[in-house]
Amino acid sequence: MSTTILVVEDEPAIQELISVNLSFAGHKVLRAFDAEQAQTLIRAELPDLILLDWMLPGASGITLARTLRSDERTRHVPVIMLTAKGAEHDKVEGLEAGADDYITKPFSPKELIARIKAVLRRRAPQLTDDLIQIGGLKLDPATHRVTGEGHALTVGPTEFRLLHFFMTHTERVFSRAQLLDQVWGDHVFVEERTVDVHIRRLRKALEPAKLENHIETVRGAGYRFTAQLPNPS
Repeated sequence: MSTTILVVEDEPAIQELISVNLSFAGHKVLRAFDAEQAQTLIRAELPDLILLDWMLPGASGITLARTLRSDERTRHVPVIMLTAKGAEHDKVEGLEAGADDYITKPFSPKELIARIKAVLRRRAPQLTDDLIQIGGLKLDPATHRVTGEGHALTVGPTEFRLLHFFMTHTERVFSRAQLLDQVWGDHVFVEERTVDVHIRRLRKALEPAKLENHIETVRGAGYRFTAQLPNPS
């Protein structure tokens, strides 16, 4: 699935090389040359992942990583540090600052794409193209198909993203606000009750396979996807 990646790199040639390869791989790319510009872009649109150079003019990448981890809005955005520093203590410092991974220059575009996939699979599985199956429900992000008990189900685009998120975060309760941030994006401004409408549509789409009860309403808290269907009474 298409993800938005912010590249924070002050060397124009390296920034261009990374950005072109990410675009070819199907990602939307945002670019910044320093921490200040990066924070301006992040305020406008929260990226799905940040590639952050260690050595930046002004505030360093390490400083920015710590700032991102201390902010509730950006705390869970995956960060991969890019640096020419290869010593073990430098890697430890980067990871302790909140980076999810660390890649040393020079690196191949193929290695970078592989690292991004690995981090997203670990930190944001709803952004990957991995096939997911829970019981009789199967979702394939690559083909955008959902099947229930072996039968194709008709699911709208928003309901598909909602189901993908639920199936990669089972047994956890999410509020309407959290679902809006995770599925619609925190830069999209819609009413929280919009979530209820799409939950109803998603349940209706799952009804033909009798799988609608995977989605539970948790009174006063939000919604949860349970992997175990309740026993019929």
